[in-house]
Amino acid sequence: MGYRLSKIVTRTGDQGTTGLGDGTRVPKDALRVAALGDVDELNSVLGCVLAGEVPEPIRSMLLTVQNDLFDLGGELSIPGRIAMTEGHAARLDATITDMNAELPPLREFVLPGGTHAAATCQLARTVCRRAERTLVALDRSEPVSPETLRYLNRLSDLLFVTARTLNRLAGTAETSWNHRP
Repeated sequence: MGYRLSKIVTRTGDQGTTGLGDGTRVPKDALRVAALGDVDELNSVLGCVLAGEVPEPIRSMLLTVQNDLFDLGGELSIPGRIAMTEGHAARLDATITDMNAELPPLREFVLPGGTHAAATCQLARTVCRRAERTLVALDRSEPVSPETLRYLNRLSDLLFVTARTLNRLAGTAETSWNHRP
């Protein structure tokens, strides 16, 4: 296979536009580009989680998610392309069910924190929610695959459960929200 990115500096975006995968140029502040940026940021935050100590099989699962996010970004970069399937969200659902079965039930909201990996996973969850909001906004003007929206919705749930699991595996107690009326 040839090199995909042989030239990094192209200067084609100097006027405030960027190229989509289908060759069209759009403003850098277009909703589609914002959605791509949110998904890219989410993938980078997951890279920060993985840069630290993360036990298997969580490491493997998060690497799979990172690859899924590249597929999702590919879908967003080529309007009309479908990359995400029912199977993507179903895999997340199964993982959530398995991981959640090992966790104590929640009696209260949990504050983000604990281990560095768990706290960073919570950060990834919030970036995922933002990406989902951006995709919902994009869907109002341009169709977005329902499976893509479903995937991001499930992924934020998975990231929450993963953060709790990381804390449990490290023996780190979760901090419950202390509601003060």
